[in-house]
Formats: sequence, C-alpha cells, structure tokens
Amino acid sequence: MFASNPFSELSSFIPPAGMQTYVVVMLLLVIGGTLLDVMHKKSAKYFFESARKARASQERSLGRARKLSVALETIATDVLTSAEFNNPRRRLVHLLTMYGFILFVATTVTMIFVYPTPENPTPMALPLLWHLGALMVCIGGYWFWLKIRVDVSAEGHPWYRVVRADLFILSLLATTTFGLMWSLLQSLGAGLLTWLFFWLFIFSSTVLFGGVLWSKFAHMFFKPAAALQKRFAEADGSRDNLPAPADSPKQFGLGIKRELPRHY
Repeated sequence: MFASNPFSELSSFIPPAGMQTYVVVMLLLVIGGTLLDVMHKKSAKYFFESARKARASQERSLGRARKLSVALETIATDVLTSAEFNNPRRRLVHLLTMYGFILFVATTVTMIFVYPTPENPTPMALPLLWHLGALMVCIGGYWFWLKIRVDVSAEGHPWYRVVRADLFILSLLATTTFGLMWSLLQSLGAGLLTWLFFWLFIFSSTVLFGGVLWSKFAHMFFKPAAALQKRFAEADGSRDNLPAPADSPKQFGLGIKRELPRHY
C-alpha cells in the first residue's frame, strides 16, 4: 500500500489525461474561488487602504535590505513555523495539517503528471510521502476537531456542531481519509469497495477545491500577506501611531498587563 502509486494503478480504467484534466480544473476552481472571495470580502481593497494609511503615518523609511529581512523573518516565523500560536498544541496541530496538506497535494500532482502509468515506474519515495502527508492531515485534523475544538479553554464547540466555516477542515479530512481508504482497498483488491472510496475521495476533493468561496481555504493566502503587512508596519513605526484597541489597558490607562487567550 505505502509503496504503491494508486493513480498509476487507476490508469487502466481512467486515462492519465482525464486525471490531469481534473487536477487542472481543481486549480482553476481554487484561483477563481480565491479571486471571488477577494472581491466579495473586499480583502484587496482593505490591504491597499491599510498600506496607504501606514505609508502616511510611518516614522522611518525602510531600505531594500531591511524590507528583505522583514520578509524573510515573516516567512520563517509566521509562515513556516506558525510562531503566532502561543498554545503548543494548537501550533503542532496547525503544522501537522499544513505540511501534511502540502505533501499530499505536491505528491498527488507529481504522481499524476510525471508517473501516471505502471509503464513509468514511480520512485518509492513519492507514494510514501503521499500516504505520510494524508496521515499527517488526519492526525492534525482529527486532533483539532475532536480534542482542541471541544476544549472549553480553546473554542468549546461540540464536535457535532458544524457551520459553513468548517467546510475546509471537514472536506480536507474527508479527502485524506477517503484517499487512504481507497489506497488500502486498492492494494487488497477489494473491487466495488475500492471504487466506492475512490468516488468518495473525488467528491470530497471537489468540495475542498471547489468550495473555496464558502470555506476558509483562501485564508491560507491572506494570512501571509496580513502578517507581512503587520511586520512592515512595526518596522517603519506606522503601527505605533494606530489607536489602541478599545478594550486594551493602554486605552483606559489601567496599567494592567493583559494575557493572550489560551487558544491563541
């Protein structure tokens, strides 16, 4: 199972061109959904307006070297290691899910476009990484959904409470879970059960990539941009000129040191 490329085995029933077309369509759905999300929520307008206000209130100008340093710091801290999560469990869950998803998608694309048939043998590392990525998503995702999400000190929502914002995590978990089950049943030669889980895998992945407009999928693109803008504002001093939040000690002059929420 772990050393087998499930897509090359599938090629005897579904032509590689069909699988590749599906991947391209999913990519277009992600791009289109993200652009529609930007227009609907006016995210781009917000970022440009915030950047304009920051430039007007900045205390110092940043050179190219400093801007590059800030950008690299943002990538290393906010993107690659998710250091904004002070809760170690939340951070570990996020990293497991994020890197598992990246592994899963990258190896899926590679196996479908480069090694789509048994005549072109797949290096053993690729299916191993594909299964590892799916397992990482399942561990991180189910840990979040069944343990952290129901924790009163974190979010305190029952596991069965589902809202539209949960579409991303649920469809992601369904995609990786059904993908693993499909691969397992395929290796066992389970016949109709294999096809059942394959089509469940396709359905859930279509919801995942096609539901960008209604899920938090686009959040992964906005988050690095927001983090970069925040760090630039801190570096050029424009953030210091912003008014304090209405509920902050600075606003009321209480001199009380507030703690971050435990789930942050």
